[in-house]
Amino acid sequence: MASTIRIIGIDPGLRRTGWGLVEATGNALRFVAAGTVRSDASAALAVRLRQLHDGLAEVMRALEPDEAAVEQTFVNRDATATLKLGQARGVAMLVPALSGLAVAEYAPNAVKKTVIGVGHGDKKQIHMMVKVLMPKAVFDSEDAADALAIAICHAHHRQSVPARLAAAHAGGRA
Repeated sequence: MASTIRIIGIDPGLRRTGWGLVEATGNALRFVAAGTVRSDASAALAVRLRQLHDGLAEVMRALEPDEAAVEQTFVNRDATATLKLGQARGVAMLVPALSGLAVAEYAPNAVKKTVIGVGHGDKKQIHMMVKVLMPKAVFDSEDAADALAIAICHAHHRQSVPARLAAAHAGGRA
């Protein structure tokens, strides 16, 4: 019998960081929970990052995931916004790492291709497919829906990662 793995997907953002938890048993996925950690837009950057950290740490303590996945940062024309997103992403990667979890990273196009079948699609398509794949899923923001998509992406790709690592390790010993 296949074991059940709890996967948390995290969609980092400075204003809102979405999270979504799924359970994967073999090829079957089950929605567990989703939500959004929000920071106070009027607070200093360091305070906002601490708010994201504390909120995600509480989610990790409450839900006890086995694996984590975070969306990679996309670079946009506003360098300041990209830098702030990168700092929020650092928090999103640090919190699961502090809990002892390895953190997988997925490009936005990889998440879209996994969930909707093509690498370019809009958020409405992603959210619709999340609901198709997990009819019981509920989410309080677009960020939480995106986080569920990241968790789904990891559930589909996680099987190939250990096999590739084992093959690379075995090849390195020869």
